[in-house]
Amino acid sequence: MTHVILGHSERRQYFNETDDTVNRKLKTALENGFTPIVCIGEVLEEREAGLTEDVLRRQCTRAFHGISARKAAKLTIAYEPVWAIGTGKTATPQMACDAHGVIRHEAEKAFGKEFAEGLRILYGGSVKADNAPALMCEEEIDGALVGGASLEPASFTKIVKY
Repeated sequence: MTHVILGHSERRQYFNETDDTVNRKLKTALENGFTPIVCIGEVLEEREAGLTEDVLRRQCTRAFHGISARKAAKLTIAYEPVWAIGTGKTATPQMACDAHGVIRHEAEKAFGKEFAEGLRILYGGSVKADNAPALMCEEEIDGALVGGASLEPASFTKIVKY
C-alpha cells in the first residue's frame, strides 16, 4: 500500500472525522512514507449559503497546519463536493475550477508558490464517463477521484482514457 485517502466525506459524516483529525492523520501518513490524498469539500447547505470558499479555506488551513512544504511534497488534494456524491449531481467544470483555485491559493499560502503550482488537485464528485471529458479538459483539474463508477469496468475504462 502506497496511498491513503484522508478526510473522505463518508469518514467525516459517519465517523465524525474532523478537520483536526485529518491534520493528525496527514502528519502520520507523511511521517510513514505514504502518499496522502486529502479530501475536502462542502455539503449542500454550505454551497447554497455561499460558504463554499470559506469551507475550503478552513479545511485546507486545518489540514496543512504544522506541516512543512518539504514534508508535504507527496500530498494530493481531492475536491469532493459532498452534495454531488451519490446524488447523480456534479459540479460544473467552472464550479470545480473555482474550488480548485481556492485550494491552490491556500496551498500557496501554506507551502509556497512553487509547491502550489505542482500540487495535484483531483475532482471527486460523482465522476462518470459522461461528465469526465468536460471536467478533465479543464487546466485546473489534475485528475479524478472516482467512486461508484470505478465498480463498472466499462464506465471506468472510459474515464481512465480521458
